[in-house]
Amino acid sequence: MIKNYGPFMKVVVYLSLALALVTVASCAKKAPSGSSATEDSNSLSTVAPSEEPEGVILTEPGQVAEIEVTVGTEAQTPVSEESEETVVARSQNAQDEEPVSEAPANESSDTNDKSDWVPIKIDLPKAIFVGTPEDLVVDNLEKATNKARPPFLAPPGTENVALHKPVTSGHEPIWGDLKYITDGDKEAVEGSFVQLAPFKEYITIDLEKEYNIWAIVVWHYHLQPRVYFDVIVQVADDPDFLTNVKTLFNNDNDNSYGLGIGKDKNYLDNNEGKLIEGKGVKARYVRLHSNKNSSDDMNHYIEVSVYGTPVE
Repeated sequence: MIKNYGPFMKVVVYLSLALALVTVASCAKKAPSGSSATEDSNSLSTVAPSEEPEGVILTEPGQVAEIEVTVGTEAQTPVSEESEETVVARSQNAQDEEPVSEAPANESSDTNDKSDWVPIKIDLPKAIFVGTPEDLVVDNLEKATNKARPPFLAPPGTENVALHKPVTSGHEPIWGDLKYITDGDKEAVEGSFVQLAPFKEYITIDLEKEYNIWAIVVWHYHLQPRVYFDVIVQVADDPDFLTNVKTLFNNDNDNSYGLGIGKDKNYLDNNEGKLIEGKGVKARYVRLHSNKNSSDDMNHYIEVSVYGTPVE
């Protein structure tokens, strides 16, 4: 039919047909959402963008690839019911627990709280000599300061609980009376000191009840400069020193006495006496060992004071 028209009419007809085809194609693209056109068994099912299922993307024709649904930049992980129950149970337990109260910082035991401690009164005898003799050669000797000992602090009410308490020794004294050791007389004169057996010897003081012991001060013999060896000071709950034995001082650095090696230094006996800290240890009995001195093989004691407070 077209070949019967002239050239001009043929052009018009062809343009009309082309315009019709464009119009049909345009209408197909603007089809309502959800509509589809099936041309043959090999045609694609067209899905509008607004109707794309969540979790899928279109790849090649006829294929669908699943993807992980994300929110922001992180994948959401579902919370299991068990985890929620655990959280709820833990929260409930936290509400049921009673708060633990902390003690105020200023509350502490008497041993640690020293804010109200006071200097203990130690009456000193007359000094007979000053300094260390040049001819005295003793290993591991404490250096003399030639200065007065600083005050020693202890709880209020601390006193010499050894005063006039009974004293025993390993052997009977060679000279003097054991009661001199706790009579309060610290002077280095005749009738104030006890001479005990040579070499290893000890004395024991019975405080007659338990005390908190803060300090022990020992005067061996200060009429002349001497060093007493293997000085060991112990406390215990029983007179045989079998129960709760504690060593407060030990300068036996070679275990020659047989009670263990000590780390304390030898010292020069003088009018101040040797102060040994007790740190509040609880005990009834005090025992002092020695093993001769730098002048002879004897052991001597002028006085032993034990500063303590009653155990409450």
